[in-house]
Amino acid sequence: MEDLTLPAGVIVRPMGRRDINAVVAIEGDAFATPWQADTFLGLFDRDGVELLVMTDDDDAIVGYAILWCILDQGELANIAIVPARRGEGLGRALLLQVLDVARERGVQQLFLEVRASNEVAIDLYLRQGFKEVGVRRNYYGRPPEDAKVMLAAIG
Repeated sequence: MEDLTLPAGVIVRPMGRRDINAVVAIEGDAFATPWQADTFLGLFDRDGVELLVMTDDDDAIVGYAILWCILDQGELANIAIVPARRGEGLGRALLLQVLDVARERGVQQLFLEVRASNEVAIDLYLRQGFKEVGVRRNYYGRPPEDAKVMLAAIG
């Protein structure tokens, strides 16, 4: 199992409603078709949803992740880091935390979709044990692009 040590001053905690504005801002920087605040707010009371934020030593939100858990399967719905902090290993650290939460929830297989052109993310997922298992044609809009479907056996 990977070392789950986070960088100094960085923690991962459950997302709260007070975090939504910061999460929506990160979402807008990370995705061409970002989720809106209402989408995130609608997830708080849903069974099987894990909402996580990563904060730095100033308690600023630097990343977030959304994980769906249904029985022994999960889906990493969203994961993003603020642009100014990309390249520091925070995405990897957050992904490792997500994998740990998924294991704790009994997830055996974790799926995700990623833009076919997002080589940085694909490389991260491959290094953490994900494998490409399919393609969803024209899954993304603005611009239209295929999604690679990836799977990690984590149980």
